[in-house]
Amino acid sequence: MRMFDRLAGASRIGLGLAAVGRPGYINLGRAADLPGERTVETMRDRAHDLLDRAYAAGIRYFDVARSYGRAEEFLAQWLHARPDVDDVVVGSKWGYTYTAGWRVDAEVHEVKDHGVATFDRQLGETRALLGDRLDLYQIHSVTPDSPALHDEALHRRLAGLAAQGTVIGLSTSGPAQGEAIRAALGVRVDGQPLFRSVQATWNLLEPSAGPALAEAHDAGCLVIVKEALANGRLAVGEGAPGDATALAAALRQPWATIVLSGAATGDQLASNLRAEELTVDPARWNDLAMPAAQYWQERSRLPWS
Repeated sequence: MRMFDRLAGASRIGLGLAAVGRPGYINLGRAADLPGERTVETMRDRAHDLLDRAYAAGIRYFDVARSYGRAEEFLAQWLHARPDVDDVVVGSKWGYTYTAGWRVDAEVHEVKDHGVATFDRQLGETRALLGDRLDLYQIHSVTPDSPALHDEALHRRLAGLAAQGTVIGLSTSGPAQGEAIRAALGVRVDGQPLFRSVQATWNLLEPSAGPALAEAHDAGCLVIVKEALANGRLAVGEGAPGDATALAAALRQPWATIVLSGAATGDQLASNLRAEELTVDPARWNDLAMPAAQYWQERSRLPWS
């Protein structure tokens, strides 16, 4: 895959814009990270500043999604203003529709649908913003019961996009990530594997997807780690290892290609980047791991703020 060439020699940390593409998110400490009004203009400026800092630091993978508010728009504007930036890899995701209307207190922030109609609509929306800068398009938050794992019409649509040069992948969530990943690895179109990238939650609290991610890596997939800080739970609080250590633990996994930073401030990004300089033994933190079902239950109770 040509996009691997652009990642060669770059930072193994990528920048995700989930925390700055919309006013509300479930990361801890957002009141301190984002004081004052969170207007579209304020969040756009923050996103562009983070992208500038990330690029200057050697980050070349940027992660957005249709459901991340205006994240695709912010990234597209940043790329348009910097025509000389031609060495980055852009990944986005479809399958959730953002419904919060730029409100933190919305009753429903996003609605999930993995059907063909949603794919067609959201691909058009993504293309309208990112054009030919879209390198990787992933189904957002696949679980074992997702129809996306069995819908042959959808698979044909995705294979058509792959034939145009866009890498097809999926992100996973929930306590059965391993099952979803293994099911995805078995999906083939005309005898060829459909999914060439997997983005999954892995952190010191929730490492259960590790064996399946190793299988994905061995199958030739790009493996992207999200939520390595467990939405901030590993960065702050008594007994927390801290953001750089938690990210370093993810970087030490031999199957991890990219580990995402979800920084909302420049200071957070700088601290996250220290992970590449640390030598840590993830086994030191084995006692932090909890049953996957417990982790996801607790995550579901985190408030949007």
